[in-house]
Amino acid sequence: MLIEPRRLAAAVAIGAAASFLLFGYEAVRSASTSLVVAHYGADALPWVMALSPVSTACMLYGYGVLLTWLGARRTLAVSSMISAIVLALCWAALPVAGGPASALLYILREGYIVLIIEQYWSFINSTLTPIEAKRVNGPICGLASVGAILGGLTVGRLAPVVGTEPLVLLTVGAMLPATALGLLAYRLAGTPRGEPEGKSTNSSTLALDLFHRHRVLVHLGLLILLTQTVSTVLDLCFNGFLADAVPGRDERTAYLGDFYALLNGGAFLMQFIVTPLLLRYLALRHIHMGIPLLHAAAAIVVLLEPSLAVAAGAYLLFKAVDYSLFRGAKELLYMPLPYDARYRAKEVIDAFGYRASKGVTSALVGAADGLAGPLPGMLYPLVALLASLGWYRVAHRFSEDS
Repeated sequence: MLIEPRRLAAAVAIGAAASFLLFGYEAVRSASTSLVVAHYGADALPWVMALSPVSTACMLYGYGVLLTWLGARRTLAVSSMISAIVLALCWAALPVAGGPASALLYILREGYIVLIIEQYWSFINSTLTPIEAKRVNGPICGLASVGAILGGLTVGRLAPVVGTEPLVLLTVGAMLPATALGLLAYRLAGTPRGEPEGKSTNSSTLALDLFHRHRVLVHLGLLILLTQTVSTVLDLCFNGFLADAVPGRDERTAYLGDFYALLNGGAFLMQFIVTPLLLRYLALRHIHMGIPLLHAAAAIVVLLEPSLAVAAGAYLLFKAVDYSLFRGAKELLYMPLPYDARYRAKEVIDAFGYRASKGVTSALVGAADGLAGPLPGMLYPLVALLASLGWYRVAHRFSEDS
């Protein structure tokens, strides 16, 4: 089945927008993580992560209000430009208040990226059919990964030369072409399927009532909570090993840049080869149940062979699959749903749900560390294993219901 040329061009444009967005994100991700560790130590990361749901919730509410008043296209432009301005202000504050500005930069980076990237996916889910999406979701992710790969490589090369702080300006600059390409995609594809004309007076800000009417949204919410628990503990495990092995700030930033370039390179291969094939030839239920079993096996390997290389490998595997196969399979579940589910409830799940799970998990880790002293490093992969098994149970129940 051929995709109508203008809609195919729109999909390419939104993939290119995501490429620029993720190029910039790789810069602020590596820089903010390294700066927080430099100012407060790796033990402070759980507490900083725990604050991210607060900022994400504020962003999400503002997004809902903008969507009601401005519609999807203009909301994307406004939210992208506000994000660029706020990140620039954080960069300007780094010489004056390095610690607090670094923490704020970390917290805001957690929110803006999911808020904007999920708007891209809402657009894709509203302009393609499920059959078309099975063919192009992987390549769209792959196009986005080009920017992420280049961003990681750029950070790895620039950090030892210019330092960590200037890298934030790469993020701000990349937001401009990302915004322009997002607007081009809307111009090519037209109004998203089901978008109301004018101000949407019948829509609640976050469309929470839809969770009662569409059971799939509840299942998706549970999946995200569990997946991000796995992600968070693997992230903390990896960064703990890294802080011990690479204590220098700029050297650690460069390591992270190269690591994320490798991660995105792996995701790139999966997006163009593995994901389209599996989505086309495997039942969706088998994909959703197989992914958590893969991560459970990786967690067991970390338990048996604890080291920076193994912890990095488990985290890299999770992110590569999350950015490709899991993303492609998950987005297919939103496509039959109404407009408000695709543009409002989706943001609640995939923006706030991602960060809320990460924040709660991080807060629990930080509290346990404060009460009981430094936590044993093997606790992280153990939690990842248990969460992966819970993820499998939810996917299995979801498959039975559908």
